Amino acid sequence: MILLQANDVARRFADVTLYENVSFNIQTNDRIALVGRNGAGKSTLISQIMKTEPISAGEITRSRDLRVGYLEQHVSIDSDRSIWEEMLHVFSDTLALREKAEVAAERVAELSEDWESKEYQNALSAYDQIQQQLAESNAYGVESEIRTVLHGFQFYEEDYDRPVQSLSGGQKTRLALARILLMSYDLLILDEPTNHLDMQTLNWLEGYLRGYRGALLIVSHDRYFLNRVANQVIELRNNTLHTYKGNYDFYLKEKALRMEQEWKEYQKQQIEIEKLEDFVAKNIVRASTTKRAQSRRKKLEKMDRIEKPKQDAKAPRIEFSASRDSGNRVIETRDLTIGYEEPIAKTINMDLRRQDAIAIVGPNGVGKTTFLKTILQQIPALSGEVIFGSNVDIGYYDQNVNQLDGNLTVLETLWQAHDTTDEWKVRSILGSFLFSGETVEKKVSMLSGGEKARLSLALLATDHDNTLLLDEPTNHLDIDSKEVLEEALIDYDGTLLFVSHDRYFINRTATNILEISPEGASLYLGDYDYYIEKKRELEEIEALREQDSQVEPTPTKEMSQNQFTYEETKALKKDLRKLQTKVDEAMAESEAMDALITKLEADMITANEANDQPELADLNKKLIQANERQTNALETWEEASIELEAFMEEHPGIEI
Repeated sequence: MILLQANDVARRFADVTLYENVSFNIQTNDRIALVGRNGAGKSTLISQIMKTEPISAGEITRSRDLRVGYLEQHVSIDSDRSIWEEMLHVFSDTLALREKAEVAAERVAELSEDWESKEYQNALSAYDQIQQQLAESNAYGVESEIRTVLHGFQFYEEDYDRPVQSLSGGQKTRLALARILLMSYDLLILDEPTNHLDMQTLNWLEGYLRGYRGALLIVSHDRYFLNRVANQVIELRNNTLHTYKGNYDFYLKEKALRMEQEWKEYQKQQIEIEKLEDFVAKNIVRASTTKRAQSRRKKLEKMDRIEKPKQDAKAPRIEFSASRDSGNRVIETRDLTIGYEEPIAKTINMDLRRQDAIAIVGPNGVGKTTFLKTILQQIPALSGEVIFGSNVDIGYYDQNVNQLDGNLTVLETLWQAHDTTDEWKVRSILGSFLFSGETVEKKVSMLSGGEKARLSLALLATDHDNTLLLDEPTNHLDIDSKEVLEEALIDYDGTLLFVSHDRYFINRTATNILEISPEGASLYLGDYDYYIEKKRELEEIEALREQDSQVEPTPTKEMSQNQFTYEETKALKKDLRKLQTKVDEAMAESEAMDALITKLEADMITANEANDQPELADLNKKLIQANERQTNALETWEEASIELEAFMEEHPGIEI
């Protein structure tokens, strides 16, 4: 069923056309992502849907009695109620219906003795109608639904009596989103709903929205979120709308294919036009060929000329490269405790190798930024140590872009960092980061957050360090700039250690995930999707262990070596030896591959100096195979270690 339809909609301001010929429809259960560069008109189009912005041409029609909800980007709740009262207020009509049902039930009971009377039949009929309304509105599941949504947004039973006014700004925003989700609209429009949400809440919200009863229209810069939720993408680009029937990844691929096809068709027609015009010019005056020339001229006049495809607005050109290689071991932390006066996280062990790309994740406040600053020795470690490998040159991107000197111009900022570089070269570098003309003379204090981020990245790129520590590098960047940054980091020949909440960015860039908790750190050998899947597996294992621990042991199966039979103990020891051997062999394989990788890299340097290309190709092939074997060995070691740990917990008295 079509809920809303836009037909050739336009928005013009005097002589300026923001967009025109915008046509799309929203059907029941659609999950639509509205994307486009800043200034393309996304907010204006939503305002037209909400009837707060005039339509210059075309029309937007709605189905009868369509209920539309809209969550604005910077919305929060201002209420005198408690959290629980505020959520209950959403269902005031349903709760009133429940009270009405109680009155109707009492009326039926009063008249039940005279059950053949018309008055009793009318009362019973009224009660049945109310019960049907209650069933349709899931009236008796209200409290359960409220608890589910509040728990998803990390409001628990101990929070229910808290006054809404006592909440922080971020908590009020989360509560506003919780409230609007409970309202059961036919069409829900969400503008940047992922702001102020941590990864755990985002994962919950994605699952909830996939099962949402109404249709969704979402504006968001969180590409991972769009990829998981959207089944259709509509893009405002080049003053009109383009529709893609798929998620965000599909949109990116399909957009590239369409643009390539448009260029092919345009170039093909241009070649044809050039041939026709050349024939006309050469043959129109010749008596023998003038008719053919006139025929081709008519063909040119009647031809539907394809407009030259418009390219997207210019994106920055970012490139990172290292001026020299570091050693294979880059940064190691051993039993590191981080914090200020009190510890935030303890026993952080990390082994960062050359060309690793490790993303640091964990709940807010666990010390991810503190960990980076402890490595940089900006904050002293409370205990443990940080060990650096050979030839390690570190570049650092601080998420606080306001640390740049606001009194300098853009040109002075980069030139001061590289004062021996010619001015034209500095201007060229700035131009690749979209600073050109008068922009380079702007004071840094006058720049937007996105411009400051690009200037910080320009400073980082021109230092040519071989190890980059990045703290939330995608903050302040638009989607196009994020994608350019991702490609630059994927192509980077150095080592990465970074903190990010951008799950799409992590998925594309990271080779490993380091999860920090107050108790320590865990390494996951894969991208973000692998990390989530592995976490789910471990949670399931833990849930099974808890179930097993609740089962009382039988008298003949006490968990002690002394109470097993000889045969049982022998069998368990055999299983334990197998697991321990598997762990030891996997670690030995990993260490052997590490030594082989070091040797192959040294041999490649020798072969390169001798310009022995066949030998270099053969060594490179062996290096790829060694890296793969090492990765497989580490994965085997991780799985076997988990199995061994589970075995030891289950059979604490068994030893080899």
